[in-house]
Amino acid sequence: MKTLIRPFIYIMSALMVLSFASCNDFLDKEPEGKVPEEKVDYTNISNMYQPVSGVYAKIRTSGLHWVIWEITTIRDQDVFSGQWNGSDYYNLSEYKYNDSFWGFNELWMQYYNIIKTANAAIESLDLYAENITNDSDMKNYKAYRGEVMFMRAYAYYRLVQAFGPVTILRDNNQVDLSRSTANAVNKYALEDLQYGIDNMPRIRPNQSEHKGAVTAFSAEMLAAKFHLNMGNYAKVEELTNDIIEHGNFSLYPDFYQLWKIPGKLCDESIFECQMTDFGNGSGDLIDGDQWFVCQGPNNSGSDISGWGDCGILKSFRDWAYARGETIRATTSFLLAGETTPDGDYIREQVDPKKTDCWNGKAYTPLNQLTPGRTKYGTNNNARIFRYADVLLMNAEAKIKNGKNGDAPFNEVRRRAKMPELTNVTFQQVIDERRMELMCEWGERYNDLVRTGLAKTELKGWSEDKALLPLPFNQYTQIPDLLKEPKDE
Repeated sequence: MKTLIRPFIYIMSALMVLSFASCNDFLDKEPEGKVPEEKVDYTNISNMYQPVSGVYAKIRTSGLHWVIWEITTIRDQDVFSGQWNGSDYYNLSEYKYNDSFWGFNELWMQYYNIIKTANAAIESLDLYAENITNDSDMKNYKAYRGEVMFMRAYAYYRLVQAFGPVTILRDNNQVDLSRSTANAVNKYALEDLQYGIDNMPRIRPNQSEHKGAVTAFSAEMLAAKFHLNMGNYAKVEELTNDIIEHGNFSLYPDFYQLWKIPGKLCDESIFECQMTDFGNGSGDLIDGDQWFVCQGPNNSGSDISGWGDCGILKSFRDWAYARGETIRATTSFLLAGETTPDGDYIREQVDPKKTDCWNGKAYTPLNQLTPGRTKYGTNNNARIFRYADVLLMNAEAKIKNGKNGDAPFNEVRRRAKMPELTNVTFQQVIDERRMELMCEWGERYNDLVRTGLAKTELKGWSEDKALLPLPFNQYTQIPDLLKEPKDE
């Protein structure tokens, strides 16, 4: 029997020790209802999904760190920091960076925590594989490995977006921590994704045996996003065509409910982090810590209340209303001094310097919360990738490849009750992405940078400010990070 002391493979919250939820319901729920002992029996193939579950848990705890969310969205053209003028958060919107800001170091560490956990999980899965004796278990092993490789690639995707050249950590015992070029990191991550495309099932995540698990189509979407950033429009079209033609995805018909409890793991979902309160008004909880709370409105005295960070600028709201937006505006703009469609009043702001509109996509109505639960956003999932983005990437790629992108473009607009357009242009797709993907993981900022529009659209921005600086705490402890990035 092979054993390995590797306790950090299953980095779990104490909340994972509950035994009354099915292991198939939540990807980061420990199947046996307990934190595993340090010695793992790799001949017990029935436990082979445990290391995969641990990586999903790490995505939820590290990938949803609230400071990552703020750093990722505040540089968007349309988002305003609720922090005080002159703070490191506020300065992000003016593209003034302080490499000693703790948030930059946190972003770096949290995504590498995901990568380290994924590396350890792959090592564990490979040890299970040595004891596999039938084709069915081998097929599962390859699919599970693909899930972990997807999540590792996802962490690299975010790191490259933030910092450009970063370290490829092929092994957790690696000594050389010098950085690789963005292209080299992209290539490495795309190899991970190709493995997932080849070995994961071609189904929607909500059809997975472990409901919500990423699939071959999730890997295709993330690969398409890599290629989009690299300007490889032929690959973007190829990958998104396959998802559209064979993935059986569809847009959730109600854009408002898409972001609320009814929309959890719907047919539009391609990757999301799962949360639950187990239907109980108190006690154990699996949630995104402060991810929802930091986005909540300054609405003290109410269950619908948060920190008031990440406000939506009036200039963007005016732009949206001028376009004739109704469905998406009602959903996306959580306005101070107004009552939501579900009857929750968002109080007016007395300080004109504070934000007066927040991300409605992070709003869960009081009438959908389990009675007794007062934490903002409790029991909702964090959406990361969804089918609407696939359709808009496909439209953009087709236009760039000299083809007509009207069909996928208008599929998105129909749900929003916006008039359909013909002979859609590249700029119209970029504008549509701005509205559809508002306040979603820095998509607007990324779109402006990758298309070259940032220099004219973003006040105070310049090419040298496209990326965040290397964190001071990292390069002072790891001098190799200051070396010229390598092409491998």
